[in-house]
Amino acid sequence: MPALGEGRAVSPALLSAVAATVVGKEHRPKEPRVTTQPDHGQELIPRPERTPDAVRVALARIAPHRLGEMERHKEQVLAAAIADGKIGHLQHWLTYWHAQVEIERRPDLSARHRTALAAVNGTGSKGDPVFRSGMNELTAVEAEAQRAVTV
Repeated sequence: MPALGEGRAVSPALLSAVAATVVGKEHRPKEPRVTTQPDHGQELIPRPERTPDAVRVALARIAPHRLGEMERHKEQVLAAAIADGKIGHLQHWLTYWHAQVEIERRPDLSARHRTALAAVNGTGSKGDPVFRSGMNELTAVEAEAQRAVTV
């Protein structure tokens, strides 16, 4: 019988399992995370886990042009958290960007968000009823996205 890997291909998963057994750790393949979500049409990517790295990777996939904005925001929040000694700034930052990814990954929210932004930016003053309507829609989209990621 040939030794492991001798004369045949060995999968990385098998190597990982063998290595884990050798060092006394049981090998457990990661289960994909499944969430029960309402149908929002074809989502561009799955909802990321609520971690800074997962949210950053998701943003890079669907809105890479916003990575600089995310990084600048993180630096501001980190400075505020250090100055105040409160972690709440960082929790808010993560919730905000998780919601931004939710908007970008869901075509229904993304379309509503773009339409509302166009309405707001297309008005001449804050007194314009179209401006107020657009701001109300932006608030509604942001709230829906935030609810989706904090459930």
